Amino acid sequence: MADTAAGPLPRTNARYVRGTGLFRRVERHVQRRTVGGLMELVPLLVTIGVLVFVIEKADSFIRPLGFVSGQPWDFPGIGIIALIVIFYVVGLIVSTRLGRSAMNFKITILNGLPVVGTIYGVTQQATSSMGSQYRFSRVVFLEWPREGMIAMGFVTGRSVASRTGDSMAIVYIPTVPNPTSGNMAFVMEDDLFETSITVEDAMKMVFSGGIVLPDSLAFGRLLRDPVPNEFAGEFVRSE
Repeated sequence: MADTAAGPLPRTNARYVRGTGLFRRVERHVQRRTVGGLMELVPLLVTIGVLVFVIEKADSFIRPLGFVSGQPWDFPGIGIIALIVIFYVVGLIVSTRLGRSAMNFKITILNGLPVVGTIYGVTQQATSSMGSQYRFSRVVFLEWPREGMIAMGFVTGRSVASRTGDSMAIVYIPTVPNPTSGNMAFVMEDDLFETSITVEDAMKMVFSGGIVLPDSLAFGRLLRDPVPNEFAGEFVRSE
């Protein structure tokens, strides 16, 4: 072995190198599996935490009431049950013409108040976006904003020509990741790409910016004589 001016070169300890390489592999393995387990459990833990927080807050408001405290129905969880009943009753009320008029009057009053109107408006937009999936009839793709590019949209309505019978769809194209704003397009149904994506999965895609994708995605032109559940093309999610 050649010597340098400072002395002989140190010999490499092969056992030390092998040990270091094994340690690094074990370290990477543990790190990857730990991060993977964390990513899988975080949504569940957050969901449980939110549910526990909501249930405790609802109980702290409902259980001290005179007609609840000390009664047979005074048990943990009665608060969330009461909230569900209240939400249902309010939903029934606002589904009537008188209820909608009262709600519109309430919105007008709150929006006219400084600070309160801003907070209420932002909250209303957020809740409207979360509940929008119950008003969309189906998910479609269309060439937007130019030919050769395909955008995802939600069909909010349709109209039919009285003389020709041609059908036109009103499509809402949301922006990412805030679906409360977007564009509206009037498109002939023959120019739409039908898809197998559900409204719920499409909303997940919008909120995540395309990170959360369905396991498979099928879309294609609606054929003149369509075969049920058959699409022109199918794409499978790539890891």
